[in-house]
Amino acid sequence: MESELRSIGELARASGLTVSALRFYDSAGVLVPALVDPVTGYRWYADDQLAPARLVAGLRRIGMPVAEIAAAVRAEPAAVHRLLDVHLRRLEDGLADARRELSRIRALVGPEKPAGTVRIALSRAELAYAIDAVRFAVGTDPELPALTGVLFDVAPDGLRLVTTDRHRLALARAGATRPAGPAVRVLAPAGFVDEVRALLDGDAAPEARLSVADDTITVSVADRTVTVSPLPYDFPDYRRLLRVAAGDAPAYRIPVDAVALRTALRRPGAPTIAREYDGVPIAVSVLGVDDRGGLRVLEPEEAGPGDGLRFGVNGDYLLDALDAAGGPQLVLELDGPITPLAVRRPDDDAALSILMPIRL
Repeated sequence: MESELRSIGELARASGLTVSALRFYDSAGVLVPALVDPVTGYRWYADDQLAPARLVAGLRRIGMPVAEIAAAVRAEPAAVHRLLDVHLRRLEDGLADARRELSRIRALVGPEKPAGTVRIALSRAELAYAIDAVRFAVGTDPELPALTGVLFDVAPDGLRLVTTDRHRLALARAGATRPAGPAVRVLAPAGFVDEVRALLDGDAAPEARLSVADDTITVSVADRTVTVSPLPYDFPDYRRLLRVAAGDAPAYRIPVDAVALRTALRRPGAPTIAREYDGVPIAVSVLGVDDRGGLRVLEPEEAGPGDGLRFGVNGDYLLDALDAAGGPQLVLELDGPITPLAVRRPDDDAALSILMPIRL
């Protein structure tokens, strides 16, 4: 019988959970092994426990309480979606409370002392590439002003640009040389970034210079300069969405023929299904994996339950991400149909776009 089962280590590698996490969820009654060897105590899992294990891994990453994870593993899809909605509202309420508390703490601490001016030199081509890779995901909602700019995150290894509108997130890095010093994060208005991008075109000098002071951001190329005051808002902690631990490797890494996928999404009459968000109709593209492991756009009648991976995404957002990434070959990463999906270039680990899925 054991030859038909997975060991705890095999399930850990396939699901994204650690061995210790699987032991914990066994003791909690969330994911009980199909067989426990009475002599050795080894745990063995059936093939049909892989999907619940991946669900547990995803719910664990978003911080869902153990009791609700246990309920989700045993529930029908509609009930799982309701649990996700409740948890999302809890996260949003918690974030709003944290922002209010941060504002009170900042008022108690007093104004931040100027850190002096930070100056770095950047490759003009790399800075242009980074701007092009993130500009599409800048938010436009006036009620969320912290999302209407581009984060300039300056670290010892260079400059990272980050944007998000809540539904998608994009980031890219431009290598830089700079004196040793503390990291600096400033939020630049989108209009300023557009002016900088215009400076980078043509036969300008091969190098751009970025200067960040306590009240200004300046980019210079040759004898041309653009200066602006940073936006006075706290940009979200984007690092929480990034995979930084080896154990967080995605369950699926799907090679993407970007040219073919763009053509399929843009062709007249491309198949979509209708959904609604905040009263606004959305045309959802449904993607699946073919027999050769490639990505394809599914017809509406193929979007229902069945074998194989299926997930929905705003087709226009995906096109933006494909265009921003560039290149004929890309990689799409995700853990399942209700987890964020990442679009990456195979030759640049520092640049990616993250899109929120749309439930089918």
